[in-house]
Amino acid sequence: MTNKLYLMIAVILVAGCTAPVLPDPVIVAHRGASYYAPENTIPAFMLAWEQDADAIEGDFYLTSDGEIVCIHDSNTGRVADTNMLVSESTLNELRKLDVGSWKGAEWEGTIMPTLAEVFEIVPQGKKIFVEIKTGTEILQKLYEEIERSSLVPDQIVLISFNSEVIKEFKARRPMHKAFWLSGFREDEHGNVTPGLETILATLEDIGADGFSSHHSLVTTEIIDEVVAAGYQYHVWTVNDASIARDFKQYGASSITTDRPGYIRNNL
Repeated sequence: MTNKLYLMIAVILVAGCTAPVLPDPVIVAHRGASYYAPENTIPAFMLAWEQDADAIEGDFYLTSDGEIVCIHDSNTGRVADTNMLVSESTLNELRKLDVGSWKGAEWEGTIMPTLAEVFEIVPQGKKIFVEIKTGTEILQKLYEEIERSSLVPDQIVLISFNSEVIKEFKARRPMHKAFWLSGFREDEHGNVTPGLETILATLEDIGADGFSSHHSLVTTEIIDEVVAAGYQYHVWTVNDASIARDFKQYGASSITTDRPGYIRNNL
């Protein structure tokens, strides 16, 4: 056998045994580096950048005086010692609350940030995933804050469980990415909703760029079909390195996690 033939056989064997190298998914810090610092606060977001997150994710509501603030729940009961309904409180009232002490004494005095303040700390080349927790009534103020910010369209991604929010936002701001969020539910008969047909129909109707789900109950079939249809697939909230590695192999475009540094270092 000639040397040339040996070389050809070796090339074929190597090509057949080598798995495709998949790009690392974008690491999104869920409410900031919220495993370590009080969620949805400037310290949590700054820590996310220190841990080399590619993006931060925050939750946003509209106050009674028309300002956008960063908080996950519709009320402050879980993160402050005073329970106030965000939609019925002014920005000034909400800013008097300590939303850091619940996480630890070192965070005492941390205040609730506005969307504008969070925009200000997004570095060049990094992204923010803006999760809208309300209906479409927040969007006009959101457009104004986007225009005031120094961020370019690629840095601001909209996410929401509310399909109408995605639809209206994409109609007005098509230059931004927007992903529809959904968890999955399994009934007593083992039927899981939403099904693939519903997911694809919703994405097409609202003009979304992708689908984002919790890591539980989603199947590789759904992920493959969503991607095959031309959409991105994103996953949350993954704090286990082995699960993160699985979703990298499944083709997730981003992994949202409370532990951005840990997940990146173990991916």
